Amino acid sequence: MKHQKIALTPPMGWNSWDCYGAAVREEEIRGNAQYMANHLKQHGWEYVVVDIQWYEPGAVSSQYRPFVPLEMDEYSRLIPAANRFPSAAGGLGFKPLADYVHSLSLKFGIHIMRGIPRQAVHADTPVMGTSATARDIAHTNSICPWNTDMYGVDASKEGAQAYYDSLFRMYAEWGVDFVKVDDIAASRLYHIHKEEIGLIRKAIDNCGRPMVLSLSPGPAPLEYASVFIAGANMWRMTDDFWDLWPLLHGMFERCEKWAEHVGPGQWPDCDMLPLGHLGIRSVDGGGADRWTRFTQDEQLTMMTLWSIFRSPLMFGGEMRDNDEWTLSLLTNEEVLAMHRSSSGARQVYRDGERIVWTASDDNGAIYAALFNAGDEPATVSVSLEQLGAGSPKQARDLWNRKDIGTVTDTLKADLPPHGASLYKLI
Repeated sequence: MKHQKIALTPPMGWNSWDCYGAAVREEEIRGNAQYMANHLKQHGWEYVVVDIQWYEPGAVSSQYRPFVPLEMDEYSRLIPAANRFPSAAGGLGFKPLADYVHSLSLKFGIHIMRGIPRQAVHADTPVMGTSATARDIAHTNSICPWNTDMYGVDASKEGAQAYYDSLFRMYAEWGVDFVKVDDIAASRLYHIHKEEIGLIRKAIDNCGRPMVLSLSPGPAPLEYASVFIAGANMWRMTDDFWDLWPLLHGMFERCEKWAEHVGPGQWPDCDMLPLGHLGIRSVDGGGADRWTRFTQDEQLTMMTLWSIFRSPLMFGGEMRDNDEWTLSLLTNEEVLAMHRSSSGARQVYRDGERIVWTASDDNGAIYAALFNAGDEPATVSVSLEQLGAGSPKQARDLWNRKDIGTVTDTLKADLPPHGASLYKLI
């Protein structure tokens, strides 16, 4: 599968949803791209992703305005709203913005909804490359339960592949490197969604430009792992993830179930990192304009689990407002080296709310992540035998960047509620 030759390590970047909802503007994309180039690029962060409804001129938050006119070209394809993305005026689309992101040696991504615009179907507009029209290929019973923009595409209809081919040729012309496709990975009416994954996979392969394909939302059904691996580079294991402890607590079980499917070019996705300044124009997740509701211990737990599991890392906050603490979570090179280069991540054990994960790298290092998911302080321990390690080992605390000496039998940590520690053993 040639798409697995890209995204050989888990993609890392920024997505506009957690802070700007459906209402991000071009100057905010450019500003965050510049921040990434200045502060994060050297640590492997590279994707700048414009999330949902960039084609909706009147979007004001994460709350969608139903059945409003969308910006669309003559071939049934949505295009950027020029009042929000001025460089797109005159039919240029996202090419000028992508060119700017590329000038910073970064990569550019967009979000799309599965399907074809309802307004194209109602107007019966043409589809490029075929005599079929939007109405001919639409599956009008295949609709998103939370957004009114699209109908599904019926893969059995003549012109269905031509529509997706024309879409991704346009994205290739713009210079898109990453596409997040929504309303496609969860199990509702899954046989239809499976067919559209196939259409999209073929369209990317036909477009002449490598693109990372990310599928949302979850929870992706574990029994369809082979479909996701064959079609995409990333797929969401969960519905939208927000800065709420019960959601983070639930990720341990999801990661345990999906761990065997992690590998180069195929990344089960824990979803975005709701860190820093969130909710500027987003009211999802029960919040508004705020700093993350996660405590610092919870932030360490999230970053530790995402990193040892090797989830894609997509930062969700307004990066230009990052404080030193938040930036430190994103630039710890020892943790990021584990995220980039380790393999074989697995849960060693779970004893109530005491949880231990491990992974290793090609140089013989063993990583151990110790978690206290409970509401009271706890001591969490793991033996070298449980980690599959001989003894003795030299241990290093990666978050605190300090050596802690020789471990001859058991590694242990006194952890606060919802806390974590991460060690490298050599």
